[in-house]
Amino acid sequence: MNAPTTPVLRQHAETQFAEELAELSRQDTRQRPENWALSPWAVLRYLMGGTLDNGFEISPKYIGSARLMEVAVATLATDRALLLYGVPGTAKSWVSEHLAAAISGDSTLLIQGTAGTSEEQLRYGWNYAQLLAHGPSQAALVPSPLMQAMRHGKIARVEELTRIPADVQDSLITVLSEKTLPIPELGSEVQAVRGFSVIATANNRDKGVNELSSALKRRFNTVVLPVPASEDEEVAIVVKRVAEMGRSLQLPAEPPALKEVRRLVQIFRELRNGKTEDGKTQLKSPSATLSSAEAISVINSGLALAGHFGDGVLRPHDLAAGLIGAVVKDPVQDQLVWNEYLETVVKERSDWKDLYRACRDLQG
Repeated sequence: MNAPTTPVLRQHAETQFAEELAELSRQDTRQRPENWALSPWAVLRYLMGGTLDNGFEISPKYIGSARLMEVAVATLATDRALLLYGVPGTAKSWVSEHLAAAISGDSTLLIQGTAGTSEEQLRYGWNYAQLLAHGPSQAALVPSPLMQAMRHGKIARVEELTRIPADVQDSLITVLSEKTLPIPELGSEVQAVRGFSVIATANNRDKGVNELSSALKRRFNTVVLPVPASEDEEVAIVVKRVAEMGRSLQLPAEPPALKEVRRLVQIFRELRNGKTEDGKTQLKSPSATLSSAEAISVINSGLALAGHFGDGVLRPHDLAAGLIGAVVKDPVQDQLVWNEYLETVVKERSDWKDLYRACRDLQG
């Protein structure tokens, strides 16, 4: 008897969008690079969304410049690695995952970069019981996700590359330039199979990051992912992701009114840009990034409050706590910034009085 499957909180992209990937594969008649599951054209269509010739709808995974995604896909079709660079919340990890899912059918060959990431986590490690008993051997070798990607012609992902110590980062140089991973202990090497590449992400707002060496930078093509260009674009991103996450989390609340989403996005954009939408009032910006990802989190938190402790309809008092928490990271400086914005902007907008009261009630 088969054991019942346990629903996971978040499926990998290749599982969540398996139907779309399968339909694209069926309809895709264009040339595919070796070991690619789809052609570059189909990968782009998967990312940007659209209607196929048979009427099948592909949902957009990235809302923004199609040209940026064309450059990213074209890079991976050459022998160059791809670096997705930008401020937090610009969908770097999201794009990386979906690129790997569409190209390799596998987004799980992932190395998470931290200050503690070691060279063996990037290259390979050892089963020390086997190593002590029999010495260095293939059986004792523990391949990293990078090594597995090289062997099978897939995409390896490195998250937060600049969080990794500089000397560990540079262990990628030989892999990216020679497409070879030496194993001196065995007197052998792993040569990359066609289809192999690396997608790395880097955050230009983190403190204490390790700059990439010039030698490593040259091995990457860099695509800078910008914050959404317009309010409408950012609202569309937030609405889409909130709907997807709401289904996944099974939140017992109605989808948020567009008015609330647009108001939250406007607040984030004004504080982020340091001026009101009409350009008439200059504002101080808080230390927080106030990205689209944080706006999505604020909305979802509000939906959870509305669903579990309210009437299931997202209202200003459900948004207020998450909004203040997103803006006020520094309890002194950010609080001053937020209070000034609340009194000079939110309070003065006649249709924002309900949000002003909700925020003031929380702050006492």
